[in-house]
Amino acid sequence: MTYKGICKEFLESCGLSIGDRVSIIKKDIKYKGMILNRAEATDDKHLVLKLDNGYNIGVDITDAQVELLETGEKPKIELPPLNVERDPGKMDISIISTGGTVASIIDYKTGAVHPAFTADDLLRANPELVEQANIQGKAVLNILSENMTPEYWVKTARSIAQEINQGADGVVLAHGTDTMHYTSAALSFIMDTPVPVIVTGAQRSSDRPSSDAFLNLTSSVTAAKSDIAEILVCMHANMDDTYTHLHRGTKVRKMHTSRRDTFRSVNTEPLARILDGKLEILDETFSYNQRREGELELHDTLEEKVAFIKSYPGIGADAIDYYIDRGFKGMVIEGTGLGHCPEELVPTLARARDEEIPVVMSSQCLYGRINMNVYSTGRKLLEAGVIPAQDMLPETAYVKLVWVLGQTQNLDEVTGMMQTNLKGEIRNISSQKYFLI
Repeated sequence: MTYKGICKEFLESCGLSIGDRVSIIKKDIKYKGMILNRAEATDDKHLVLKLDNGYNIGVDITDAQVELLETGEKPKIELPPLNVERDPGKMDISIISTGGTVASIIDYKTGAVHPAFTADDLLRANPELVEQANIQGKAVLNILSENMTPEYWVKTARSIAQEINQGADGVVLAHGTDTMHYTSAALSFIMDTPVPVIVTGAQRSSDRPSSDAFLNLTSSVTAAKSDIAEILVCMHANMDDTYTHLHRGTKVRKMHTSRRDTFRSVNTEPLARILDGKLEILDETFSYNQRREGELELHDTLEEKVAFIKSYPGIGADAIDYYIDRGFKGMVIEGTGLGHCPEELVPTLARARDEEIPVVMSSQCLYGRINMNVYSTGRKLLEAGVIPAQDMLPETAYVKLVWVLGQTQNLDEVTGMMQTNLKGEIRNISSQKYFLI
């Protein structure tokens, strides 16, 4: 039961449980209905009832009188298996969930929402998938995306590798949107995939009529059947349910808190568009890896002790010293403009270099590229050993340094790898047109 505090004590004192049918009298008004579960992040003074007319309401239990009408069981969904036979003429696509809700089944009798983490669930919620591919579903994690960690990146990558090595023709990863671009970047560096791996999610949950989950999911399956063997993010390209974009996992970012087209490619175009179930390449200037035979090998050793520091007016050298003194192995600074931070930090950053702690400079501007040779502060930072991130997104620079330090901690090798385009994270040519898209 997710009730807490006063509500929990009230239910226990009355001998009531979720699923019981009760009568509650409150200020001469009588409510009859079944006690439902409720979200954890709520107050502890209201019970949720499913009324006889089908509506759900919250009733304040303060000074309430309650009577048990009928003992019940906690609402749950028990559905028979679909027994969908595998079609040898279709591709095998695995859908893996880390906790982001792509599809749900709603029991309208009780109001209970069942997360769709199995193949049967996904097919019930999205029967059109049967026409697209043979679907397998598996839950790897069940977390909010803000709770994602490098350890979970590795666990997710290993689960994807298992599916591919067992014969999956493509993989769709359902993920919460808030840190999706961190995970897509991490997977890009960890794995050289022989088949498409598509990261997707939903800005609006599947139980809402305005949900973007259906189009994102079906488009992701289309992408997973393509010949683009890379880590890609597939999300709505506009506010309507018309088409989606495929973004490279290292060049994409969430840019709006709530819009359905929140994910945008930065310093590049989206790789492709999916409209009416058809994939169209948009960026002809950037080559991509083609589908191939073979197993997936992982390079999944990571160094978690990497700091991600935002420069701001008034930041002091102690903000850098803090991480040096605590044994951090690397730092990424989200600097201003062309790659700057206060000149006061230069001696401390030189100290980091002397202790062989790589410091990478990215830009808060997001668009454009780092150029630390233009102004005197930038040149002093270069002399102190700071590594320019070129046109990498700050989040991608952070994820890349976490990965690079897992491969080597030799400062010269780290510097070389951070300045080498490994997974499409760096483009040699910047163009104003990308800012205007």
